[in-house]
Amino acid sequence: MIVGLTGGIGSGKTTALNCFKKFKNVAVYIADVEAKKLMISSPVVREKLHNAFGDEVFIDQELNRSLLAKIVFSDKQKLQLLNAIVHPEVAIHFKNFVNNNKDKAYVLYENAILFETKNDHFCDCVITVCAALEARISRIIKRDATTRTAVLDRMKNQFSDEKKMLQSHYVIQNNSLHFLQEEIDRIHNFLT
Repeated sequence: MIVGLTGGIGSGKTTALNCFKKFKNVAVYIADVEAKKLMISSPVVREKLHNAFGDEVFIDQELNRSLLAKIVFSDKQKLQLLNAIVHPEVAIHFKNFVNNNKDKAYVLYENAILFETKNDHFCDCVITVCAALEARISRIIKRDATTRTAVLDRMKNQFSDEKKMLQSHYVIQNNSLHFLQEEIDRIHNFLT
């Protein structure tokens, strides 16, 4: 079984993910982490990124993440181009991960833009983590040492919590760590 885990930026997906990691019978796949690895390790992806975004996207064989983020989060078409380059490779990688973890009760597939990329079709059920908008903004400003404007620009590229909640099987309101853990334990017990 594949269980999608999603939520808007700053909602607490990573905290929720870490709560799920304690279960030994769950395999965890973090789409964003794997995408970042593939942008560096896959020759096909590297060449396509270079062709699409120019020489400056790599500095000394390393991906210039800040430049790439600046480019794609200010231009929706360039974000779509980036996704078109990276997401097919991530999908192949994910299928291999699922095949290698068939002995687990389920695979938890964390993806911030699960619905936006239509990757929810891989999932047997979806969990959405939500939090108050101002709490999310403040978390991201603190975590990424960024500005409110930059956070809001990134949020514009994601579905609203309401839209995600309507498509989800489970919704967790991330208002406290204790409540979050209780909800995750409840959902895990139900799924297993």
